[in-house]
Amino acid sequence: MAHFTIAYGTILVAALLPIVCAGLAKRGGFGQSPKDGGYDNHNPRAWLAHQDERSARANAAQANSFEALPFFIGAVIMAHQLGASQTLLDGLAVAFIALRVVYIALYVADRAAARSMVWAVALLLNIAIFFIGFR
Repeated sequence: MAHFTIAYGTILVAALLPIVCAGLAKRGGFGQSPKDGGYDNHNPRAWLAHQDERSARANAAQANSFEALPFFIGAVIMAHQLGASQTLLDGLAVAFIALRVVYIALYVADRAAARSMVWAVALLLNIAIFFIGFR
């Protein structure tokens, strides 16, 4: 019988991370009129394209979070389907999410080298999730 697991729950969290990044990217523009450089909800992508520094990095983290999402979802579902150890799968999925949160923080803080290392470790975790159900 199938049941909702921690690993399935991390899929929801992973899907919400790009939205968190979007909020970080737009947050500096709230409270000002678009005429004064504030966030323009009528043309948000053009507004974001003209941002720099922290907003631009948060927007880039949003794009990367969307890019990482399909592989993570597929790996978690495949591991479940193949009967992976639930404890191991849950642990790896939670670790992946934790690393993605750290990755976003490092990206926004402009810590490029550390961000890249965390990205690589998260990718390796995702690959591990992909393979843990194989026997």
